[in-house]
Amino acid sequence: MVGPTALDVPPTMTVKIFSAGVAACVADAITFPLDTVKVRLQVIQGERQTSRAIRYKGVLGTITTLAKTEGPVKLYSGLPAGLQRQISFASLRIGLYDTVQEFFSTGKESNLGSKISAGLTTGGVAVFIGQPTEVVKVRLQAQSHLHGLKPRYTGTYNAYRVIATTEGLIGLWKGTTLNLTRNVIINCTELVTYDLMKEGLVKNKLLADDLPCHFVSALIAGFCTTVLCSPVDVVKTRFINSPPGQYTSVPNCAMTMFTKEGPLAFFKGFVPSFLRFGSWNVIMFVCFEQLKRELMKSGRTVDCAT
Repeated sequence: MVGPTALDVPPTMTVKIFSAGVAACVADAITFPLDTVKVRLQVIQGERQTSRAIRYKGVLGTITTLAKTEGPVKLYSGLPAGLQRQISFASLRIGLYDTVQEFFSTGKESNLGSKISAGLTTGGVAVFIGQPTEVVKVRLQAQSHLHGLKPRYTGTYNAYRVIATTEGLIGLWKGTTLNLTRNVIINCTELVTYDLMKEGLVKNKLLADDLPCHFVSALIAGFCTTVLCSPVDVVKTRFINSPPGQYTSVPNCAMTMFTKEGPLAFFKGFVPSFLRFGSWNVIMFVCFEQLKRELMKSGRTVDCAT
């Protein structure tokens, strides 16, 4: 997201949106089992404290237990909704970031204020558009068929239909305020940290604007994002997954967690969250940067040929 080098052609907004969507889908497909583990640890470990409940221990332990008890495919439950979410959500919040940042920049160079404003804007717009996919994804990841529990949904599109018919269309936007808070934190931390790290590494000539620089910047951005958004992420997952009436409001959900499980409840699933955010960021940003360059190169090749 630092200005292109002399050898690069600045990518167009369309290229950025397309590249962000594709890169996010690739990252989601590869890291999705970690997201499922995170959701299980956040929801089931806290809410289903019965003697018959499956106990998960650590990231690898949870993956192994899920694969043995519910089948390996369960690790990818909700993936279609996850990919739909990236297409409608990540493509906008990441792809429009540079364009919106330029809009907020008062001078020739962007500053921290314009970066944060861009993160707030693109993150907020993307949440309202992609919230239904988030609700469906979380619920499919959290549901279990063990111990006689009948799954609430048989698949992605069934989940959309059941939620809309039983809870109304507003049910598909359940937890929007909380998710807006979460994604504003994620978007600002993730994109601004990545942008600042990359800019600092390149300007100080520590690394060239290439794959190693993208890798380091994305990994640091992933860690910072996990630390700041974990409490909101846990509450969001609990609230979205809850049946009607379990929690009266988002604050009630947070207070119930605090009184029943203690403050550490807000950091349940922290390790898989970091593994997820860290690996997702690395894969997404590396693919995003490379795909932008390749698309612009191919465009220049076509122009030269014609």
